[in-house]
Amino acid sequence: MFIEQPPLFYRVLFPECVWRLHRKRKCVYLTFDDGPIPEITPWVLDTLDHYGVKATFFCVGDNVRKYPELFEEIKRRGHNVGNHTMNHLQGIKVTSRRYLRNVLEAHRYIKSPLFRPPHGLLRWAQASVLREHFTIVMYDLVTRDYSNKLTGEQVLKNVKRYTRKGSIIVFHDSLKAEKNMKYALPRAIEWLQSKGYSFERIKPQE
Repeated sequence: MFIEQPPLFYRVLFPECVWRLHRKRKCVYLTFDDGPIPEITPWVLDTLDHYGVKATFFCVGDNVRKYPELFEEIKRRGHNVGNHTMNHLQGIKVTSRRYLRNVLEAHRYIKSPLFRPPHGLLRWAQASVLREHFTIVMYDLVTRDYSNKLTGEQVLKNVKRYTRKGSIIVFHDSLKAEKNMKYALPRAIEWLQSKGYSFERIKPQE
């Protein structure tokens, strides 16, 4: 549970970050990390189109640099985008100076006021600087689609178990998550729709 749904004490450590939105409304926020890549992202976009769902993509700057047309396609289809650093850096493993420079390098390509730290890990000092320029978006539910220890069925079970009003849900448009995500995503959308949830994009300063 501590992975799938961040505990209260961790949320309290970073009160300036967005963990969950609109708790009284029956809506959720689908998000996708680590793309865009041509092997996975187009499938995600087509799946979202099929269900009439809009999402928010937190993009790695180097992937945007390599696949600018795919990045533009995400936006063209009506989804929001956010910064996920230039090289998927974990803030706690590098100096704050290096981390912040990496985020700003990614901003040159992504140009979004939304930012999500890879793995949800960063230092207080980094968060303090970043919140002056970005809305820092964390999550209420990590599906763990990237885990080779879980099946697609278990990933779907995580969605059913932990989703609640206002949940920010994380999937991954990555090769590592491909098998589980392709199984769980359409079934998760169908289940959420059957339970009366609507889908919204994340906007700055919500």
